[in-house]
Amino acid sequence: MHEHHYAYRDDGAMFEVDADYVVIGSGAGGATAAVSLARGGASVVIVEAGPWRDPDDYPESMYGALRDMMDNWGTLLTRGRAFWPIVQARLVGGTTVINSSIVVRTPGDIFKQWQDEHGVGGDPMAEAVWRYQDEIENELQVEPVPPQSAGRHNELAAAAATALGMEGHVIDRNVKDCLGKGQCLQGCKAHKKQSTNLNYVPETLERGGRVLSCAPVDRIVLEGNRAIGVRGRFVHPLTRRKGCPFFVRANKAVVVAASCTHGPALLMKSGVKGPAMGKYFRAHPGTGVFGSYDDPVNMNQGATQGWASIQHRIEPGFKIETLSLPPELVASRLSGGGVKLMERLEEFAHITLWVAAVRAETVGSVAPGMFGPVVKYNQSVDDMKRLRAGLHTVAKMHFAVGARHVITGIFGMPYSIGPDQVDLLLDAPLDPRNYIGILSHLFGGAVMGADPKTSVCDEKGRVHGYEGLVIGDASQIPTNLGVNPQHTIMALARLRADQLLGA
Repeated sequence: MHEHHYAYRDDGAMFEVDADYVVIGSGAGGATAAVSLARGGASVVIVEAGPWRDPDDYPESMYGALRDMMDNWGTLLTRGRAFWPIVQARLVGGTTVINSSIVVRTPGDIFKQWQDEHGVGGDPMAEAVWRYQDEIENELQVEPVPPQSAGRHNELAAAAATALGMEGHVIDRNVKDCLGKGQCLQGCKAHKKQSTNLNYVPETLERGGRVLSCAPVDRIVLEGNRAIGVRGRFVHPLTRRKGCPFFVRANKAVVVAASCTHGPALLMKSGVKGPAMGKYFRAHPGTGVFGSYDDPVNMNQGATQGWASIQHRIEPGFKIETLSLPPELVASRLSGGGVKLMERLEEFAHITLWVAAVRAETVGSVAPGMFGPVVKYNQSVDDMKRLRAGLHTVAKMHFAVGARHVITGIFGMPYSIGPDQVDLLLDAPLDPRNYIGILSHLFGGAVMGADPKTSVCDEKGRVHGYEGLVIGDASQIPTNLGVNPQHTIMALARLRADQLLGA
C-alpha cells in the first residue's frame, strides 16, 4: 500500500490533510484531472467513495462485481414510468474498471451543437479536446480489438453488417493486447484494461499526490461563495461501518468528478445553488436482442464488446454494439423460472447479445435523497420508437447470419421469433415497463453554458457564482453525445486541469 494512500480509518479523531486541489472521484474525469494537475506541479488529493481493488482481487462472478465494485449493488433506479437501473461503479478507478473501455473521439457536430445551443464549445474547444484525445490514446495504449481476441460473437456482428450493407467498425479500446477473456464487466484480472486505477491514480501518487479511498464526501465546505474543501466519514467497504471523519482542505479549488448522479446531488446537499442545478440529465437508454444459433457462439470467449455501428447515430438516433454477458446476467434477462428457466439456459452456449442504445432526447433530473441520489427520468414515446427501431435492426442482423430465432426480451411479445416474424418488432409496445432496459453513458446534471439561468458552470467548468469550484466529469456535458463518453470526459477533465493551472 502506498504511504500516501489512506484507506478506511476506524472511528477516532478527525483526519485532516490539505492540498492545492481536491478532486472528488477517481474515474475517467477525476483521475484524469488529478494526474494532469499533478503533472503541472500542483499538490492534489483524490477523495474516492469506494475502495482500492487490484486486478488480482477482482471477483470472478457478476455477483462479486455487484458486491465489491458497483455503487450500492447497482440498486440506483430511475424514478418515472419505468424503473431502469443506472450502471455505475464505486471504487478507485470508477466506472473505467467495469466498463468495456470503449474509446470514441468526440464527434465534430457536438462542438457546433454546444456552441449553437449553449454558447460554449465551438472550434477552439474542439481543437483542444481532440489534441488531448491524441495524448490520452497514446498514454492508455488505445488500439482496436485484435482479431485473435474478437471471439465469434463479434465476428458474427461484423459479418451481419456486411450482409445488410450496414456501416460498422471494430471498436477501439484502452486495452493493451486484449486476451479476449470476456470479463470486462467484472474488471480485467489479466491487467490488460488500462483503467485509471492502474495508471493515472498511481502516477498522481508518484508525483506527490494523495488518495483517500472508502471516503464518501458528505459535503463540499463553503466559506461564503468559495469552496475551501470537503468533509465526510470513512466507510468500511464490507461492513459499511462508519469510520473517523475527515476534512480535506483545498487551497485553490475543489474539482467535482463524482458522476452525473452523485456530483449534482452533492452540490445541492452542500448548499450550492443555481436554477439549472440537477437539471438536463441525459443518458443512453438501451437493451438488446439475443440471437440463437445452431453452432455454439460462446459469447464469453472474446472481447466483451468488439464491434459497433454508429450509422444511425443522427437519424433516427441509436447505436448498435455487441455485448457479452455472464450467465447470471443472461438468466436475469430470460423470462420464466424454475424448470422453464433451466430449459432456456440450456442454449446459453448458442446465444449472443447485440444491443441498441438510444441517443435519447429525454431529459431528466437529479436531486439528493435520503438514501442517495434520486434520478427522475421518463422515456419519451419518440425515444422508445428509436429503441424499437434499433432492436428491429439488431434482430435483422442476427437473421442475416443464420440465427434460428431471436429472443425478444419484451413483455407482450412472443418469447422468441423466427426470421419470417422479424417485423413483429415494428409493432412492439412502447411502454418502457415492457423492456429489460438500463441507462448507461450519463450526461448532465451540472451542465456547462454561457447563461447561468440554464447552466451550472461556464466553458471552463467553473460553477456560476462561486469561486474555487469546478465541474470535472460528464455532469458538465450539456447534450447527448450519441457515442460512448469516456474519451470526451477524459479530454474535458484534462482541459479543466490545464485551465486551472493557467496553461
